[in-house]
Amino acid sequence: MNILSDTIYKLPVLPLRGLVVFPKTLLNFDVARKKSIAAIKSAMNENQMIFLVAQNDISVTEPDQADLYKMGVVAKIVQVLKQPDDTTRVVVEGITRAEILNFESGKNFLCAEVQTSPKEDMPDNTRELALIRSVKGIFEQYIHLVPKMPSDVIYKVAICKKGGELADYITNNIVLDYQIKQIILDCLDPAQRLQKLLEILSEEMSILKIQNEICDRAKSNIDDAQRKYFLREQLSVIEEELGEEESPVDEAEEYAEQIEALQMDDASKEILLKECKKLAKMPFGAQEATVVRTYLDTVLELPWNKKTKDVLNLSKIRKTLDKNHYGLKKVKERIIEQLAVKQLNPDSKGQILCLAGPPGVGKTSIAQSIAESMNRKSARIALGGVKDEAEIRGHRKTYIGSMPGRIINGLKLAGSSNPVLILDEIDKLSNDYKGDPTSALLEVLDAEQNHSFCDHYIDVPFDLSNVFFITTANDLSAVPDPLRDRMEVIELDSYTREEKFAIAKKHLIPKQYKACGLDSKAVRFTKTGIYALIDFYTSEAGVRTLERTIASVLRKCAVQYLDGAFESISITDKNIESLLGPKKYLQETLPAKDEIGVVNGLAWTSVGGTLLPIETVLMPGTGKIELTGSLGEIMQESAKAAISCIRSKADFLKVDPDFYKSFDIHIHAPEGAVPKDGPSAGITMATAIYSALSSRPVKRNVAMTGEITLRGKVLPIGGLKEKSMAAYKSGVKTIIIPKENYRDISEFDEILVENLEFVPVETIEQVLDMALIPVKKAKDESFENLILAEETKVSSHAVRQ
Repeated sequence: MNILSDTIYKLPVLPLRGLVVFPKTLLNFDVARKKSIAAIKSAMNENQMIFLVAQNDISVTEPDQADLYKMGVVAKIVQVLKQPDDTTRVVVEGITRAEILNFESGKNFLCAEVQTSPKEDMPDNTRELALIRSVKGIFEQYIHLVPKMPSDVIYKVAICKKGGELADYITNNIVLDYQIKQIILDCLDPAQRLQKLLEILSEEMSILKIQNEICDRAKSNIDDAQRKYFLREQLSVIEEELGEEESPVDEAEEYAEQIEALQMDDASKEILLKECKKLAKMPFGAQEATVVRTYLDTVLELPWNKKTKDVLNLSKIRKTLDKNHYGLKKVKERIIEQLAVKQLNPDSKGQILCLAGPPGVGKTSIAQSIAESMNRKSARIALGGVKDEAEIRGHRKTYIGSMPGRIINGLKLAGSSNPVLILDEIDKLSNDYKGDPTSALLEVLDAEQNHSFCDHYIDVPFDLSNVFFITTANDLSAVPDPLRDRMEVIELDSYTREEKFAIAKKHLIPKQYKACGLDSKAVRFTKTGIYALIDFYTSEAGVRTLERTIASVLRKCAVQYLDGAFESISITDKNIESLLGPKKYLQETLPAKDEIGVVNGLAWTSVGGTLLPIETVLMPGTGKIELTGSLGEIMQESAKAAISCIRSKADFLKVDPDFYKSFDIHIHAPEGAVPKDGPSAGITMATAIYSALSSRPVKRNVAMTGEITLRGKVLPIGGLKEKSMAAYKSGVKTIIIPKENYRDISEFDEILVENLEFVPVETIEQVLDMALIPVKKAKDESFENLILAEETKVSSHAVRQ
């Protein structure tokens, strides 16, 4: 329905309390009176038109004709919404002014005949245009006194050209009493309306200026402390009015509800609820309240009731472990055993494994793969260099800057109560005046005690029995015995040459291809090239240096590839030096011929096994013993034991029993700058001494390792796998080993078993029979003449030396 100007209409009347609606204004308000709701319904049933008029007294609940102003606005109802509190929200759009002529009775709502105002034209006289400019100018001054005026209001005022419309719009959008707004609404003449608005704005600006001056004067009289207090009180009142005030009691109740929801024992709950009661009695901004709040937040963040479900598909776990790691059979078998037990007995407690081995053999990475294969979350806790006991058990929460220990933090990071926690480098822990962290780990790594582990910070027991602890160490001797006793140690040996080749081919080279942006079509590593990298450019137990060396080769190839030097290249043992330079490590080789007093020993180092030749010479003298080659205390004792053993068996071995009186013995281990220690060179030095005394050459392709006693017994040693690999790489055919070590061969690689002959021995006589070349006995010489001849040879040999 179109509303015409200067026309009479019969419309429902909606009285408004404290509200004046202007033409061309969109407004929403709530209606609760029954008559008003009935008027809205009638309007909606007809043409949605309704007459809006303000009450002259807002206290009247049931207004009649005398309680309403004459001038109002004909409006269109845009939307009607039913509210939950039995009120109705109405959205209306003002159309034009109208004046009440008379009311009609007999209905349950007010209804009246109204006459719309005449149409307003564009201003056509100079006075009205001047009034428009004056109103806009004073409004511009007004908005500087009243901040936060919407930008769209300012914009619309600026573009408005009709005087009456300008006056209505400004009046509707500034804060005025409804009586003053009604005065503007009553004015039908646009010029008169602008004049009234100009007077109202001038008066409002005067009031605002005085108000601002009073506020400025009051603020200048308040010192800094009073100002802060005033602002705090003001903020408190504002927050209270908005319903956003923080109440310590409400906050404590929220914490208490969260604590009650945790599945923990009553004693622990009681401790936490006491903290909540403390918090309720503290002021919100108090420093101690912040400490309690941080403590409760930390405790509630812990995964008290969160667990991951184990995936115990053994065949799938085997495939995952084999895919991510080459070799490491013992570790994989132990993990499979553990998971098999877990599958049969889901209630079994967490285990503590210790992966011990040299750097770079994959201890940490396989621990992470274990977590992945079990579908458990994991967290790595680096213990290297930790000296403070509080790093494990946490600090008391009363201290400034206190925090939980690394175990509790690891659980929080993992987000579950049954993760795999990897305690890396447990042998690098140390102690000082702050305590001994290794002692703090005794409770953590004990399946019989850690079900009630109590961190000093959280101060309530946490069950660690479901946690799968995996520790790593390079040197087990650095781990205290009580701590070592709590762990099941699985030793990871250094990688053999063949294992390094397989790891490089399956894992390291594809990984570096991706990192360097190349592929096998551009750069291809041949078998000889990979072996050259392993043999001549790395000397390590693991594969870290090998990976870096592969990356170095690919980087150099990337430069040449971009320079157009080649489209594809094969890395072989022939061209590897052009990329990496001269060989860093030379291959250990056997002597060119069988020699007297030179025996191939075998030694274990942190980067694998090595060939350790032992040289012995006899010189005329008074029985002095000279030991050189950076030999450690234990190795020096082994040399003395070897000499005593030969002396005790001189008659049986057919050497001069008084050799220790007439000869000086010099025993030397080459590479004198490298420290050497350990008892495993005992039989090697004994063989070298006997070879020099008897002038019997030692077989060049035989190596040996074993500890010797004074009675000539051969005792077992360690590191046989690494020593055997060193012998194989050097071209040795036969290895003499202690009989008790023979069972270790079952764990060796097939390539070692197939290419080496392992000879188990129990006594030094068996060693000598196997290692020395038999002496051709002269037909007409007695035993004494033979000894004399041998002494002569040794003497001349000593002179040549």
